[in-house]
Amino acid sequence: MSTMPICLTCGTQYAAPRPDCPICEDERQYVPPSGQAWTDFATLRAGEHRAAVREQGPGLIGIGSEPRFAIGQRALLVRAESGNVLWDCSAYLDDEVVERVQELGGITAIAISHPHYYTTMVEWAHTFDVPIHLHENDKQWIGRPDPAVELWSGTTKQLADDLTLINLGVHFAGGTVLHWRDGANGAGTLLTGDIVQVIPDRNYVGFMYSYPNLIPERPSVVRRAAELLADYRFETIYGAWWESEVPRDAEEVVRRSAKRYLEHARD
Repeated sequence: MSTMPICLTCGTQYAAPRPDCPICEDERQYVPPSGQAWTDFATLRAGEHRAAVREQGPGLIGIGSEPRFAIGQRALLVRAESGNVLWDCSAYLDDEVVERVQELGGITAIAISHPHYYTTMVEWAHTFDVPIHLHENDKQWIGRPDPAVELWSGTTKQLADDLTLINLGVHFAGGTVLHWRDGANGAGTLLTGDIVQVIPDRNYVGFMYSYPNLIPERPSVVRRAAELLADYRFETIYGAWWESEVPRDAEEVVRRSAKRYLEHARD
């Protein structure tokens, strides 16, 4: 079992020991006051964490751990007609998760919104023998290079007829969302990680360059993201956290959120 180092703060796995975590030293994340600390895949699996696998919405199965580890996001198994796709990634992976995923039909591919959720993606890819789709604009953040990683470029990539990756560029230059045409029982679903952030007021969503350090996203980036999403139909949005859902009228929620953001961002 892998002993490659995993950052305790963000969950990123690196190919070899190192003194720093570039993702945490970036201004969109942080090194805690206690300093840089590490674990590894074997130690993580042997510790207090256990698998958390439960339904999040129609055709969406959340996969994470309890208690939460590192940033604490959960992945989503998208049970599309074209084949299951793992959206985003959680660092924790054990035999229970593998068994549950196999019972649900396995995985055909992995796609990840941005580097904070790369975590142990290569462990997942090797376990399920699938490719990882990442936008090339974020290739500098890959901590464990591997042939399973497939970089894509441009604004969109079709994973299948019903699944489209869209590079919005929010939060990270490669910041990506996944549009599932047939999600929400045919009304369309947008899976966003925190590229488009589901916030407590479900009448709006948020756009940030750095969440922990409260740095707002540039207005030009938010404007472009809203324009790109205007071409897609989606009734619901699912973010990076358990039960983080905009349950209805999500297209309108994005439209008015971008409008409000741009109004507040004006001089």
